[in-house]
Amino acid sequence: MSKDKKARQAEKEMEEMMEELAAEETIPEETRPEESNPEESGGEKPETEENPLAKQLEEANAKTAEYLAMAQRVQADFENFRKRNETVRADAYADGRKDVAAVMLPVLDNLERAADAAAGCADEALKNGIDLVLKQMREAYQKLDVTPIDRLGEKFDPNLENAVLQGTEEEGEPGTVCQVLQKGYRMGDRILRHAMVKVVPE
Repeated sequence: MSKDKKARQAEKEMEEMMEELAAEETIPEETRPEESNPEESGGEKPETEENPLAKQLEEANAKTAEYLAMAQRVQADFENFRKRNETVRADAYADGRKDVAAVMLPVLDNLERAADAAAGCADEALKNGIDLVLKQMREAYQKLDVTPIDRLGEKFDPNLENAVLQGTEEEGEPGTVCQVLQKGYRMGDRILRHAMVKVVPE
């Protein structure tokens, strides 16, 4: 191919390219694809093929957060329920022990009276039997953390004792217990029975 022919061919290709460019520039603005402008659209991204997936992901994350919060509430409610049950069970057990110990106190009183009466008895077997039962009863009360309230000579305490008799000044210091008529008992900090005492007036 001659140089002139090559030059004409090149010129023709150039003209075709220029025509194509001119045709693109004359496309009406309304038919051109809209360019995204974050400022004009209020910062929102144009709707693309990825937006539906992003929306689904956002909804899934919201559901996950909702279910997690629900699970945490259920777990907290169950923990509170378990703690309440433990407290109720412990209180019921303590009340049951207290009631049983209180009911058995007259038996302990009678065993102590029987032991005192048998102290001068000639029947050693009877005396030893009563002493043995009394010892076992006291050991059982010790295991229940039950201790006697016997505060002879101490300052009268209405929280621990009931004053049923009034003594004289010769029987002790004013306001003190001069005689214990019936021992009281407590289980830890809980009073099973107040002591019945005689008190010197102040």
